[in-house]
Amino acid sequence: MEKRLIRIIISAILGGLGLLLRSSSLEISFILFLISYIIVGYDIIFKSIKHIKNGNVFDENFLMSLATIGAFIIGEYPEGVAVMLFYQIGEFFQDYAVDKSRKSIADLMDIRPDYAHVKRDGIIVKVDPDEVEVGEIIIIKPGEKVPLDSRIIEGYSTVDVSALSGESIPLDIKPGDNILSASININGLLTAEVLTEYDESTVSKILDLVENASSKKSESEKFITKFARYYTPIVVIFAFLLAFIPPLLITNASMSEWVYRAIAFLVVSCPCALVVSVPLSFFGGIGGASKKGILIKGSNYMETLAQISTTVFDKTGTLTKGVFKVQEVKAYNISEDELIELAAHVEYYSNHPIAESIKKYYGKEIIKDRISDIEEIPGHGIIALVDNRKVYAGNDKLMDKMGIDFKAPDLVGTIIHVAIDDEYSGYILIADELKSDSAKAINDLKNGKMRHIALLTGDNYKVAKEVSDRLKIEEIYTELLPADKVSIIEGMIGKPDIYGKVAFVGDGINDAPVLTRSDIGIAMGGLGSDAAIEAADIVIMTDEPSKISTAIKISKKTLNIAKQNTIFAIGIKVLVLILSALGLASLWLAIFADVGVTVIAVFNSLRTLRSDNI
Repeated sequence: MEKRLIRIIISAILGGLGLLLRSSSLEISFILFLISYIIVGYDIIFKSIKHIKNGNVFDENFLMSLATIGAFIIGEYPEGVAVMLFYQIGEFFQDYAVDKSRKSIADLMDIRPDYAHVKRDGIIVKVDPDEVEVGEIIIIKPGEKVPLDSRIIEGYSTVDVSALSGESIPLDIKPGDNILSASININGLLTAEVLTEYDESTVSKILDLVENASSKKSESEKFITKFARYYTPIVVIFAFLLAFIPPLLITNASMSEWVYRAIAFLVVSCPCALVVSVPLSFFGGIGGASKKGILIKGSNYMETLAQISTTVFDKTGTLTKGVFKVQEVKAYNISEDELIELAAHVEYYSNHPIAESIKKYYGKEIIKDRISDIEEIPGHGIIALVDNRKVYAGNDKLMDKMGIDFKAPDLVGTIIHVAIDDEYSGYILIADELKSDSAKAINDLKNGKMRHIALLTGDNYKVAKEVSDRLKIEEIYTELLPADKVSIIEGMIGKPDIYGKVAFVGDGINDAPVLTRSDIGIAMGGLGSDAAIEAADIVIMTDEPSKISTAIKISKKTLNIAKQNTIFAIGIKVLVLILSALGLASLWLAIFADVGVTVIAVFNSLRTLRSDNI
């Protein structure tokens, strides 16, 4: 950017001297204009020649070269220099805008940890994060970035998670809590066990999402690319006809006058404003969303999000905290302690919130050697051998599937039934609670004219109904397997006149298929499973469902700005093209219609970066 700015300044000075000396010395004036032109425009001409050799003739470089060289041929040296000079000024502002957009994201994404302190053989060594293995112990000092996703085993502290989630309030953490990579340890010395390798860590995935977001083009961007491909050769042919046909057909027509009109026509026809501003709008929108802790994986998803008419929510971990607590244990023929012990061993390898709550309630060491022959039945539960006894832990459907006689208690909450060697042994009642902003999330969507809001869950009707009543969600589907969720979403997508575009919001492994199948998949990124985050199109890093409404507002704002740029650029160009063909537009007006419109559109695009008022 600095080199371009220097070239612009030198060229402008020489061009200004050329204008001052034009009346006294035409030869010196011409030399100054020529040097000025070469300094500011040599790269454009070289690009044009290179692209012609590669078979890509009709681009903005070709148009600028043709128009400016034509201006010199007919003796309009100041205009030729001015076209190239103002074009480079426009390119400078474009680069500035792109750099500002990239810096906005780079500032947010300046989260890559540089090192990790690992405890090996009683010695703390400083290594690259990608050299640390799962299970190793790391030391995180005050002020340091957390290098890898870890579980705290010693120490208390406060951590800054703003780079990940956009949430400015620090979090208090203690032994047993998980801590995400790229968080900043504020005030305490922490010892933690590494849970994931660097390539699978939160920070690595976020960086990958943002770096690759611009590769997925929206329909608007695809339209602009196709438009430029066909539009450019058409205007070049028309300019050629405009330059040479009228002088042959019109008596006393001046060749230089019509060539001048053709050159003005070529300058106006450059599609720079469209080619630059529309992708920049989406790029800025992605950056603005990132500031809010919302990661959008591509501009195509942002465009679709703006059109969403139906939002479907998973329940556990999405609208509820997913932090289950054991409320009641009821045992038959065995003690309650033994029932919890067996259930905790069966659930040992599961990371489901319900399993975690049972293991936490048990609170003792689980001996892995006691567990074998584990079988997880999605949507039902888990079967395993514990001390060579066959233990079943799951919902009503698991008991029915295994032919185990039981009586379901009339309780509100999630009930995990436990059976031993095909005999019913009791149940564990577990309750979840709503997230603090779930009600706000639903209200915001309704206020935003969301056509349909639905709840899909594998939980029983009574629990789901309690949640839906509190959140005022009328449409609920309960006791669903992952395949059932996909079928319901497919049914909605198959009725676009009723449901329109459908977004699904989830967080669990079992949500991955439906996240992929929906028009837009939105995952809760803080507590959500890796599979859900990978399958989703949009990731809410704060785990706040209310951010969905924010994401929709940002996407609509971005789409509106892209449309404004398209209409403005095409409208001005068509008007000045007509005036140029009629001889009513000078090269200076043509320069404004090209460079001026581009600069205005670029600065309009930068508004997408500002998401503070959303």
